[in-house]
Amino acid sequence: MKKALKVVGYVVVFALVALAAVVIYLQYALPNVDAAPNLTVKKTSEQIERGRYLANHVTVCIDCHSTRDFSRLSAPPVPGTFGKGGDKFDHNMGFPGTFYARNITPDRETGIGTWTDGEVYRAMTKGVSKDGEPLFPMMPYGAYSQLTNEDAHAIIAYIRTLDPIKNEVPKSEPDFPFNLILRTMPSNQIHPATDKAVLDNELSRGKYLVTIAGCGDCHSPKEEELGKFSGGMDFKFPDGAILRAANITPDNETGIGSWTEEAFLLRFKMYQDTDFANKQLAPGQMQTLMPWKMYSGMKEEDLRAIYKYLRTQHPVKNKVERYTPPATS
Repeated sequence: MKKALKVVGYVVVFALVALAAVVIYLQYALPNVDAAPNLTVKKTSEQIERGRYLANHVTVCIDCHSTRDFSRLSAPPVPGTFGKGGDKFDHNMGFPGTFYARNITPDRETGIGTWTDGEVYRAMTKGVSKDGEPLFPMMPYGAYSQLTNEDAHAIIAYIRTLDPIKNEVPKSEPDFPFNLILRTMPSNQIHPATDKAVLDNELSRGKYLVTIAGCGDCHSPKEEELGKFSGGMDFKFPDGAILRAANITPDNETGIGSWTEEAFLLRFKMYQDTDFANKQLAPGQMQTLMPWKMYSGMKEEDLRAIYKYLRTQHPVKNKVERYTPPATS
């Protein structure tokens, strides 16, 4: 019996040492990505305007990195807060910890004013901050890694032009054990940058825009067997309301299969109407996280390319209950 207990003791000690070794490795050896590239972005007026277009209307970087007005439909960014960060994602919304969108203005104390262009590029495409810490993938670096180099540089050129705003953002605090899992996510093996030739063909441009806009991240269900773009991903609001992403596959009954190209275009462009876009919401009225106001500024030819690409996807029958209002007391 004593011998058996001794063996068990050795096994427990070995297991604890092995566990400690794994934790130490994850904590101190990862993320293991290349150093930030030696990069100096040319800040031409043409490049800045391309970056402005992408960051405000396609990749919508400004959406998460600004203060959003949730009293209005689709919670548009508040003027004067562009890039200041501070948007909070926590347990109330189903996240494994508390995460904050950082300040990406050129402020040197609280923003990214001291970051090199290469460090910004690495954060965007590899998910690693200036100090080598992993970024929560709410920052869609997997999608941004597929930007063409020209478009990635354009976004960097644009955010360098934002007004510097002094806003100290709290440090994100992932829960255990996700804090260790998070360190395994950034990788040098993430998709390579896309060749700019894809922009010359309407269908491939549509795929490119859908990818860098991260449409699949929100419009794909947690149950992978249902299929990409089939909707159902849920988003919880602090008041208990639940929003679910729509099915955007070309299914005629539950997706956008019956939508004409013009109807698809109008669905975005209707938010350019100031009265509609500034609509104030009553308590309990359906809200959406879809940044319609920002997407409404997308070029018509880009929206048409997106429509055509989505029409090539496999139609999935998945009826989505779009909104569950907060419970009334």
